[in-house]
Amino acid sequence: MIRIVQELRAANLVQINPGLVNKQVDRFVDLSSQLSKLSNKITLENTGKSAVKNFLFTVEPEFSAHLSFVHAQTGDSSKTPLQVQPIKVEGHESEPFWQIEIGALQPGKTITVDIEIAYTYVLSPHPAAITQNDKQLVRYSGNHYFYSPYATLKQSTTVTLNTRNIESYSKLKPVSQSENKINYGPYEKIPGFSVDTLTVHYENNSPFLSITKLERVIEVSHWGNIAVEETIDVKHNGAVLKGPFSRYEYQREAHSGVSSIKSFKTILPAAASDAYYRDEIGNISTSHMKVMSDSVELDLRPRFPLFGGWKTHYVIGYNVPSYEYLYNAGDDFLLKMRLVDHVFDDMVVDEVVTKIILPEGSHDIQLSTPYAVERLPDTLHFTYLDTTGRPVITLRKKNLVEHHIQDFDLQYTFPKTLMFQEPLLVVIAFYLLFILVIIYVRLDFSITKDEAGESRMRISGFCEKVLAHQDKRAEYYSLTDDQLAKLKSSKDVTAFQTAMKNINRDYKNETAHIVELVTKLKIDAPEIADKVLELQKLDTHLKELYVQVQSLYVDKLVPGKINRQQFLDLEGQLNKKKEDCVDKINALVKSLH
Repeated sequence: MIRIVQELRAANLVQINPGLVNKQVDRFVDLSSQLSKLSNKITLENTGKSAVKNFLFTVEPEFSAHLSFVHAQTGDSSKTPLQVQPIKVEGHESEPFWQIEIGALQPGKTITVDIEIAYTYVLSPHPAAITQNDKQLVRYSGNHYFYSPYATLKQSTTVTLNTRNIESYSKLKPVSQSENKINYGPYEKIPGFSVDTLTVHYENNSPFLSITKLERVIEVSHWGNIAVEETIDVKHNGAVLKGPFSRYEYQREAHSGVSSIKSFKTILPAAASDAYYRDEIGNISTSHMKVMSDSVELDLRPRFPLFGGWKTHYVIGYNVPSYEYLYNAGDDFLLKMRLVDHVFDDMVVDEVVTKIILPEGSHDIQLSTPYAVERLPDTLHFTYLDTTGRPVITLRKKNLVEHHIQDFDLQYTFPKTLMFQEPLLVVIAFYLLFILVIIYVRLDFSITKDEAGESRMRISGFCEKVLAHQDKRAEYYSLTDDQLAKLKSSKDVTAFQTAMKNINRDYKNETAHIVELVTKLKIDAPEIADKVLELQKLDTHLKELYVQVQSLYVDKLVPGKINRQQFLDLEGQLNKKKEDCVDKINALVKSLH
């Protein structure tokens, strides 16, 4: 069984092709920032007897943990990217190797390939602690030779620094220094896997700023907006500040804190809007935003300068229109956005966690990334008006640099009819709220009866009915006045008596209803019943006055038994009595409200 496993492992291992040699290698090492950027221009020659489709690339084992990025392309003017994939090599299983596809390199032919790599944390402060006024010195340890599984016929190395202040450097001849550059080589006939330590000790005050944790949240809305928020933990990895910090000297002396970080620039997309920059205290107002033609430049200034070993934490967010990043064909959508975006120049990100929040109801999710990432289990995110939750795709990647600022493709299906779900939920919610309010105000949910309350409600109902019947009686009095006016002009007694017969019938019905209500009021509110009885007496008196007026009209005015002046005098007296009675009735009615 063990032998079978060993054979299977051996079948997955590749062997080093002895027919390949590095005919010419030009190495360029850029140490001008906190990163170590290596550019290798390799002229590869096939000295074997058969065509070669790929070749192997490797780095020193002690640097593999610091390697962040590997990219290969053809060395001609086309700069065609070449496929790079990690692989295991027979006899070197513990070492990192990459296989680079080059098509078909015929025997005796050569091909030029450019390989760019980026290392993090290979520059170490030396000394490790400095005072506020000291300059920062760093030490780089590398390899004089191009580390390769193949023999190298000729090789040269150029180290570029950001200063001419060089404390020391290794001197493997031939070597020369010119301004801020150190030239090594050319070296010839170098065996494979050759190592000779290259060291440079020099001044480097560039920002040694790293992002220890970056959480990037992309929330997609199909209503035209994509919200991006980044929560960032930053640390200065340069030489640790030794001794106290003096803000007075820092502001007064130009050379104080030359390796500290006062501010840094973050580049946002050109369409970014509503940007904010805050921390636990609140909004940080010392930032400045500059809108440019192809981007938005945000100058971020922490609340305090960052020295070696110091940390800060902040949140930055903004909105972008969805039409620039979201494409669709029917119910199928494609989101193209950056997995990680620019935070500052020559950035180092120890760990990034990117969360993509899709609209509720999205399914058939397919993700394509430009480089290998760890996809964490999908989760759900709930906000207002969500029912089943919004799908959240979570990605994680460690040890990133600016070269990792690339787009991912996220395809998913979202039925457009679901866009009406939230408005309908709002309508239904308000409808149910109104129904509940209606039920609440109409039902009594008390455990025990409130006798006093119920009695007050009954009395109030009786009073309202009494007032309604009284209003009806007042209308009948108005009708009686109208009939008297007609009788005065027409002298038609028969028509008058017919109309008054109907009015009196309705009047008696209203009076009878009030009598019934008085009987009920005597039980719950005797004092109010007395007022209603008083109202009845006044109304009876008013009715008698109206009867006298009718008699004056029918018995004396129409037959002509009284002259005009006598009629006017008698009518005026009766009207005065009616007005006094009506005033008393109105006062009682007002007290019953």
